Amino acid sequence: MYDVDENDRVVALEDIPQPSAGAPEPVIIADERRVVLAYRVQSAEIWNRKTVRIEDQEGKEPIALVRLESRAHMFGPPNDEAFNGHPLASRGLHPYGVFRIEGSSWIRKLERMNRVHEAHEAERFHTLQHLVFAFHDSTFECVCRKFDARTERGIAVLDVLPAMLALLEERRSMA
Repeated sequence: MYDVDENDRVVALEDIPQPSAGAPEPVIIADERRVVLAYRVQSAEIWNRKTVRIEDQEGKEPIALVRLESRAHMFGPPNDEAFNGHPLASRGLHPYGVFRIEGSSWIRKLERMNRVHEAHEAERFHTLQHLVFAFHDSTFECVCRKFDARTERGIAVLDVLPAMLALLEERRSMA
């Protein structure tokens, strides 16, 4: 993990599909340059004080596909029950959401680490973004240059595996 300082600011990204609070079942596939993240989207409605899942006629639910031009990523703890142990929890980071960390300590740490490179250019790190996807049982964090998101439908998250592989293999520049 990384240590935070006074510069780290948590910004909620409401326009990205929000993870299901129940069972998002996140899956990642990655190579050296890209990560594709898939997870169940929060698609429940409240009816008569009960949560109702929204499915189509075939029992398929929305599943987010997020493609990231990644420089670094980590996937694992904390889960929702231990989320207060995350170094950014006191800054507004919370489970079941998607966030950008402005002034990221992690990005600054990566930049300092790279200074030993003879062709180091600190400016290259200024375009990086630190994103956090906080799930029920895990957290995914990524430092990326670009990302895009869309939704597909499936009964299980692994139903979108062919689409994930296609996004990973796609060589075109990301929008």
